[in-house]
Amino acid sequence: MTSTDDANKAPAKDPWAFPDVSDLVVGVLGGTGDQGRGLAYRLARAGQKVIVGSRAADRAQAAAAELGEGVEGAGNAECARRSDVVIVAVPWDGHAKTLESLRDELEGKLVIDCVNPLGFDKKGAYAIRPEEGSAAEQAAALLPGSRVTAAFHHLSAVLLKDPDIDEIDTDVMVLGENRADTDLVQALAARIPGMRGVFAGRLRNAHQVESLVANLISVNRRYKAHAGLRVTDV
Repeated sequence: MTSTDDANKAPAKDPWAFPDVSDLVVGVLGGTGDQGRGLAYRLARAGQKVIVGSRAADRAQAAAAELGEGVEGAGNAECARRSDVVIVAVPWDGHAKTLESLRDELEGKLVIDCVNPLGFDKKGAYAIRPEEGSAAEQAAALLPGSRVTAAFHHLSAVLLKDPDIDEIDTDVMVLGENRADTDLVQALAARIPGMRGVFAGRLRNAHQVESLVANLISVNRRYKAHAGLRVTDV
């Protein structure tokens, strides 16, 4: 027998039901670097409107021309202003300075941070722990008027940029404070054939996700591979 309370409960939300994001403009700060170019290319190839940003507008425009697929290039500020969603793919050593300079342009935007704070020495790659805890938490502290999420950390730029590869066989760990925002990021990831966005917690858990890239670099070097991740049983 079903009680009145049970009957009035809202049905559980399907964790794999995502919003339509096809009409959103995606900006990629650091779009002239390998990771930024790769993400821009894959999203544009999937039908997303993409703008790549750089400190120098002419560099961004040259990168956009090389990428094709309707990608546009602009200076970082214009890229941020014209975009609905902004992916941060800048080098770690320029992360804070870039975001501080774009605080006004990123006001009210959904920001996806994919930066991995890493150092390198004779032993290989190792994780750096920022004062705020992670690159994503640093972004959230620097952009109080933005909705900051974290995703796209574990992707091979080589695979992303290869036009002969039709599917990117990997999961994307998505972190954030608001389910509507993480759903949107998961939906963007799902636009890329073979890719799946998986919710992986709040921003306080971003450090270990960012740090795992150091392990993947070691995997790639040992096995001459372009390793990614798959989450099983979900």
